[in-house]
Amino acid sequence: MAARKERIDAFLDDYLLPETVKPEIIHAAIRYSVFSGGKRFRASMCIASCEMFGGDVDMVLPVAAGIELIHTYSLIHDDLPCMDDDDLRRGKPTLHKVYGENIAVLAGDALNALAFDLVSRAQDSRILQ
Repeated sequence: MAARKERIDAFLDDYLLPETVKPEIIHAAIRYSVFSGGKRFRASMCIASCEMFGGDVDMVLPVAAGIELIHTYSLIHDDLPCMDDDDLRRGKPTLHKVYGENIAVLAGDALNALAFDLVSRAQDSRILQ
């Protein structure tokens, strides 16, 4: 599980570059949430399923990363004042407490779109080029 988490984090770190997400404030907000200490359980299960059936993990990694982006998007929106109005997530201030509600909404929406971008191009070996 730890090795899968590291692999997913490395993939997301390479994918979520400043060139990928504009403007800079949205990029910073996305990275704040995506790298806030999650276990990557859902993505790890995606990879484990691939391994169990003898698939190519490199081909499924974008899908696993996309699952993580969807999960993070759902947490950001769930924490908003109009929903659960949470102040903390994993012991850290929630995104809307750090960046404001408007940036949190936009960061969540961007993660949703980025997840579909990753999944739709999962067999494209040029995702990170």
